[in-house]
Amino acid sequence: MAELICIGAIAGAFGVKGELRLKSFTATPEDIATYGPVSTEDGKQTFTITLSGQSTKGALIARLSGVGTKEQADALRGVRLFVDRDRLPTLPDDEYYHADLIGLEVFDTGGTLLGKVKSVQNHGASDLLEIHGPDLKSTVLLPFTLEAVPTVDLASGRIVADPPEGLF
Repeated sequence: MAELICIGAIAGAFGVKGELRLKSFTATPEDIATYGPVSTEDGKQTFTITLSGQSTKGALIARLSGVGTKEQADALRGVRLFVDRDRLPTLPDDEYYHADLIGLEVFDTGGTLLGKVKSVQNHGASDLLEIHGPDLKSTVLLPFTLEAVPTVDLASGRIVADPPEGLF
């Protein structure tokens, strides 16, 4: 089975006619409807997305095939939507899908293991790598910039970081 990539999540119902609020994880939010049918992580449900607008909270307003009532839309709240990786565009050098970064080991420039990437977060300014490791007392959020992360080697499953002083 092809690797699945999460491209969005259902935030809940919108109105009473089966429309719902959809959080898009694509670079251009509206692109979520262009990758063809989406499925749940277990593959048991497949939907076609039709966008109809945007809510005041920034979520997209959408209709999913087979969802016609508020109750059906409410039942899908929190469901993440996936597509096969091969349907996503190829990225230029120095751009990565978040799914590719999660689980990579992070080393400093001297070769010392700092931890592993648990998640990639973005709170508005730029991406942050959430690093966990046995020698860390708490989570470390490493800025995902060329200065702080000069090397990402997906083939060997590692990141070389030059973190700001005092971060680790």
